[in-house]
Amino acid sequence: RLGAQRRPGMYESIQRQGADTGRLGLAQNVYECMFIFDSNAYARDPGAISGRIPKMVEKCGGEVLASRLWFEQRLAFPIKGNRKGTYWLSFFRLESGKVAEFNRECQLDDSILRHLTLKVDPRMAEVRISQARVEPVVPSSEPAASREDAAVDADEPKVEAITGEDDEKEAS
Repeated sequence: RLGAQRRPGMYESIQRQGADTGRLGLAQNVYECMFIFDSNAYARDPGAISGRIPKMVEKCGGEVLASRLWFEQRLAFPIKGNRKGTYWLSFFRLESGKVAEFNRECQLDDSILRHLTLKVDPRMAEVRISQARVEPVVPSSEPAASREDAAVDADEPKVEAITGEDDEKEAS
């Protein structure tokens, strides 16, 4: 009886994933989503259009980690009669079983012309999110004090004043 056999480790695997998220069930993963908004709708009310993304993610039980305007450009071909699109990049944490529900919400939103949701490799998630937030990524092997000093030194240009006073003293 094949159906009666218990697959070893299957239930334990689900429990371990639940321990990571604080509850039993599917693991929460980090996802990257690129949206193409209708440029006309975005130009009329940027806050309302971009504000829909966190609402959709939260409705599906996730949390937005980073969300920002990418750029606006002419589309290669018209999509729903639009020749220009506003590209918006978002990173969010969501249960893997809720991604289909999130994609359906995106399809139903009229201001979203296209979207693509990708799972981010857990090893690269932190770097990708910091890039989306436009934060510099500094290797963690350096002590914090030396990183701060290096940042201060990089911001302050070294300029020496040329007054001519030293030349007068040397001449006398």
